[in-house]
Amino acid sequence: MLADVPAFSGFSVDDPERVLPFYRDVLGLRVELADGMLRLHLGGGTDVLVYPKGGAHAPGSYTVLNFPVRDVAATVGALRERGVAFERYAGTAVETDEDFVFRGGGPLIAWFTDPAGNTLSVIEA
Repeated sequence: MLADVPAFSGFSVDDPERVLPFYRDVLGLRVELADGMLRLHLGGGTDVLVYPKGGAHAPGSYTVLNFPVRDVAATVGALRERGVAFERYAGTAVETDEDFVFRGGGPLIAWFTDPAGNTLSVIEA
């Protein structure tokens, strides 16, 4: 029934206007603000809806958005220069190294959060 319908993903934030500069200026995404919501225009023609939940917003307990990159460590370095703080998961199953990269099996990956507390990642493509 829905196999041929274009779909998109979405996640909530407390205030779309507050997170807009992070997605547009820090991450460098094409972002559209309309009707109180953000539409993130990602590579490959994918869009993601970022919608307000105000006081009901709770950051996802999972990674809400993954950005495939060729060089995770270099991307982490470049984003840190733009002020992005990466997560250090010391003493866990996904412990990251001094470069904030998880190298414990599977693709290399590093996690960071948006201003609303949602977890994002850069992951080896």
